Amino acid sequence: MTVYKIVIVDDHLVVREGLKLILETNEQFQVIGEAENGSQALPMIKELQPDVILMDLNMPVMGGLETMQELKRQGSSIPVIILTTYNEDELMISGLAIGAKGYLLKDTSRDNLFRNLESAVRGETLLSADIMDRVIAAKSKENTAAPASKAVSPLSEKETSILQAVARGYKSKVIASDMGISERTVKAHLTAIYNKLGVESRSQAVAVALEQGLMEI
Repeated sequence: MTVYKIVIVDDHLVVREGLKLILETNEQFQVIGEAENGSQALPMIKELQPDVILMDLNMPVMGGLETMQELKRQGSSIPVIILTTYNEDELMISGLAIGAKGYLLKDTSRDNLFRNLESAVRGETLLSADIMDRVIAAKSKENTAAPASKAVSPLSEKETSILQAVARGYKSKVIASDMGISERTVKAHLTAIYNKLGVESRSQAVAVALEQGLMEI
């Protein structure tokens, strides 16, 4: 059995200890390091090379977004799952745009934690419907409060329609059926979207498009 190594980065000891207790119930995962902030985490991550990083957003000295940006600058491909609370929606959008592989509320269930970790290890991005709803709601609220001129989109009309469907949680098979095209064509359009936006996943594409005002939900 493959054991996946995890580093936890959170300034709250109780959160780190709680996650460790949960992870110790699953032989597939092993916590190999802990850090209180990004400044502590960066050299640890470089040395230990974990398979997954669980990262808080709000930390003293160096927060989660700054740490993710530095990891990206260093060329790290280690997947990051963000630990979040209910009042960090704007930070969540920024984290997705940088390339977070998932989001977990700090009071998440054991099963949800394992699902997110397994998806991250496989290189997939897993976002629950409620998290995606919060991302979209936060951006819609911002746009209503301060409407801006619509950006010139690099996406075609069909690509925009597909990305809007993705943002609503529809899978490729359903999108293909609704649009009267093949699932393979949908995937080809998604690849084109990723290339145009410089992203690697569906959720990252949605976050970047929302940030840049390229689509409405």
